[in-house]
Order: sequence, then C-alpha cells, then structure tokens
Amino acid sequence: MSVTQTKQIKFYNPSSSASSDSDDRSDVTEQLYVDPYSDLGNGLSGDLNCCPASPTTVPAKASLESPLKRSGRRQRTTSIGNQTTTANPSECIIRANNRTIYTAGRPPWYNCAGQQVEPFVIGICGGSASGKTTVAEKIIESLDVPWVTLLSMDCFYKILNEKQHEQALINEYNFDHPDAFDIELLLDVLTKLKEGRKVEVPVYNFVTHGRESQTKTMYGANVIIFEGILTFHSPEVLKLLDMKIFVDTDPDIRLARRLKRDISQRGRDLKGVLKQYLNMVKPSYCNYIAPTMAHADIIVPRGGDNKVAIHLIVQHVHTQLQLRGFKLRETLANSYKDQPMPHSLHLLHPTPQIKGLHTFIRCRNTSRDEFIFYSKRLIRLVIEYALSLFPFKKTTVETPQGVLYEGKRMESRKICGVSILRAGETMEQAVCDVCKDIRIGKILIQTNLKTGEPELYYLRLPKDIKDYKVILMDATVATGAAAMMAIRVLLDHDVPEDNIILASLLMAEIGVHSIAYAFPKVKIVTSALDPEINSKFYVIPGIGNFGDRYFGTEPSDEY
Repeated sequence: MSVTQTKQIKFYNPSSSASSDSDDRSDVTEQLYVDPYSDLGNGLSGDLNCCPASPTTVPAKASLESPLKRSGRRQRTTSIGNQTTTANPSECIIRANNRTIYTAGRPPWYNCAGQQVEPFVIGICGGSASGKTTVAEKIIESLDVPWVTLLSMDCFYKILNEKQHEQALINEYNFDHPDAFDIELLLDVLTKLKEGRKVEVPVYNFVTHGRESQTKTMYGANVIIFEGILTFHSPEVLKLLDMKIFVDTDPDIRLARRLKRDISQRGRDLKGVLKQYLNMVKPSYCNYIAPTMAHADIIVPRGGDNKVAIHLIVQHVHTQLQLRGFKLRETLANSYKDQPMPHSLHLLHPTPQIKGLHTFIRCRNTSRDEFIFYSKRLIRLVIEYALSLFPFKKTTVETPQGVLYEGKRMESRKICGVSILRAGETMEQAVCDVCKDIRIGKILIQTNLKTGEPELYYLRLPKDIKDYKVILMDATVATGAAAMMAIRVLLDHDVPEDNIILASLLMAEIGVHSIAYAFPKVKIVTSALDPEINSKFYVIPGIGNFGDRYFGTEPSDEY
C-alpha cells in the first residue's frame, strides 16, 4: 500500500492495529480483510490511520481485486491471489472507525477434516536493535505464502508499579532483564496462536512505559514469526518453535540504531539512552541474550542484509509447508463419494410445495423478481425448520378461556444468526422475521481465483457469541469449503460445535459429507440435495450462482 493511494493517512504510534469495536459498540468484534490497491478509500468515510504491524497478522502479498468495490452496479466478490506487488508488513494495516482492514484474505488454516493444520513457528532472537524485525520482514516478503502472523515480544512487558514507573522515567528500570516480561501471558498467547485460536495481544506504549487499554485481536496462520530479545530464554517457548534464528549484529551498529530510534521515536535524550545502554542493555545482552545463541538453528550475521541466509531460511520453510499441506477445496471435491448421508443432516420433506418452489428458482428463465419472491418463501421454511432443532423445554400457559395448555418454549433465548456473505445475507430477513430481536453476525468468504481456495475477508460477530446458539446461513453449499471456514471461525471464537446449525437452500452431497465428517456435532439443514458438482464447483443440477441471480449481477453465458 503506498501512502498516495489512501486519503489523509496518518501514522499511528503506538500501534493499535487490532480489530476492536465498530459503530461505537463494545459488544461486537469486527475485522475487514481487503485490498489497499482498490478504490477502498472511496468507500470508507473519515481519516485512515496507517499502523505499524508488530504485532499483527499480515499477508505476504497483496491481492489485486477488492471484495468491496463501490460502483454503480453491484460487483461480484472474487479475489485474485498473490501478484507481483510486495506488501510491506508495516503498511498492511489500515484503521478506520475502530475497524481493522487487512490487505489480503486469510486462507484455510485447517485440513479437510476441519482440524487445525499445525503452522510453522519461527523464533527470532538477538540483541536490542540488532535487526530482528527487519529479518522477519525480509522472510515474509520472500516466503510468498498467503498469511503470516508476526508477534513481538515487546508487547509482553509487565505492567509497572509506581516505583518501577518512576525508575523507567529516569532510565533506571531494566527492560532487557527477563523479569521485565510477562512470560506466562506470552506463553499462553503463543500457544493459542499455534492452535489457530483468536487471542488478544497487549499493546505496549514505549513513550508512557505502560500498556494501552486497547488490545490487538490476532489469529494463527500458515507461518508464525515470534521475535524478541529474549525469544530463547524460556524453555517452554523454545518447545513451540520449529526454527530458531539468532540475529548477530555488531554492538556498535546496535548502539547507533538504538540511539537513533530512542531519540527520534521514543522521546529520549542522548544522555539517558547511553546511561540505559551501559548500565542495563549491554550487561543484559552479555548475561541473558548472547548465551541463548547456543539454541539457534541458524545464526544470521548482518541481519536483513544477509540475503543468502534469508534465502536458505525461506527454502526450508517452503519445504516444511509443503509437507504440512494447506490445499482444501480440491481435496473436498474428491472425497466421501458414495457414502450414506450423515445423521446430522436434516432435509425438509420433499412435499409438492417444496418441489414447486424449487422449480421456480432452478429455472434459468425465471425473472429476478420471481426468483427473489420464491427464494424468500423457501428460505423462511428452512429457517423455521432449523429453529425446531434447538432444544425446547415444556411449559404451561393459560389460554384466554382459562384453560391450561401444555406447550414448549425454546430453552435458550440467546440466538445469533450469522450469514456467509454475500449469498447468505439473503437469509437474514427470514431469521429476523421469526426471531424477535435476534443478533446478526457476518462473515465474508470468497474464492481466490489463483489458488481456488476460500479466503476469509471480513467478520463481524458479537463478542460474547460463545454464549449463543448460532444459525449459520449460506444459500448454497457445493464442496463445503466456505461453510467449513465459517464454522472454523465460530469454533475459534469458542462457540461449542453442538450450538451451531448450518442452514442452506441447496447443498451438494459432497458438501454435506465434508461438513459432517469435519464437524459431526453441527446440524445441517437444507431444502434439497443435489448429487454432484462440476469443475467450477457449481452444484449440479443446481441453481446457478445464487448471489448473482438474487442481486442482479449475473454475467452473460456463465453457466
């Protein structure tokens, strides 16, 4: 992202690039993953703040097709994958109205069984101002993998008490000592990231020597890079690292860099920086940091300027990623054939009414108005059926005639509808019509045209969604790849698997098998099953592209 391609960009320091709240609501988590090379600036009001990317989750390359293009005619939501333009990790985040905007979609972080694919974790250690972050950025640029998480140890400085804070203000608190870090919190965050789960990372302010009130929301990725001066100090952290890199830089160069950084960026004076370096930084390096070089798999002299070392590191990481494997959709399309339908599938009884509605929406000659009308009728039936699968309890009420009636009420009043954009959005009105005051979440998943894999671009969920019963809505399911990603997102937000119902108008049999195999406790509701999918992953006989037909964005001669 270049500065000239957004409007009124301001550099924001200290960094606070995590997804937070939207629309001034503290109970909603919102994340947006888009392409800065599009006309995004025309679609977002207000100033945009460009934030440093440590810690954050960053894509290695930027995609060139925005999922949220604004134009007179509604656009189809597809993305084109990694192109030749390299995304600088420090420029991959835009903040607008308390939202986080990433420059590329998040690819699958799980296998066809829905289980987390173990990421490759790189630990980078070295003295203060040795160039650890530069090495991390060079690795990210050279890797050319869809999604990398970069986590800095600087985020885990302990909260200082009053005495320690006074010492810090006069450069007498040792920030390079192991006791300065919250190792327990660091270990918890890194472990969860390796498991692919959502974490909240503290934001440390080097000017005020304290943590910001706001945290950064992060997820795991194909590759996780953890860098810091004491990365190798904790034995528990060492066990989580697949590759250990020590950046060995001349002490005079490190001192010169530290002087420039602390004076220009952190408001320190020359005397204070030298005092801190001689009394604390240098002794801590000799006592705690340099000895951990023995744990390193690779020692990188000259930091980011060592192109040979970076190349060898990248080659090894690529080999490890190939062994792990992240391909999903093609695997799903060729699995589970000729298997009996799972018990988690709940199919609407094929009454003449259901068949009649399908006749209208499947016919290619049906006008858009009629397509929308009959789709809405069918969606309402699917949602009503889905609601009947939630737990109910017996209750007694008195009728106007004074007679007791033995009835039932839903056990939980906390129900949330989550639509998989864009086709799933067509089902939101139906769920709002039948559930009073229901909360609605949104997840945007679209296909990368280069890799053929689904990618996560946007999510907006209640922060307490783990306490809700969830109706996950998508109009059609082919391979099940998008639905699996959405379910995985909900699970990563601690929603119990058996609290999720997937509701869809039409599914391919292979998609049902894929979802049921990966998530056997998720109930699946649909009005019809079709036997196969074609090479473009459309359901056959199918409906065509439901979103295009509903929103009037059909290209000619597509099917």
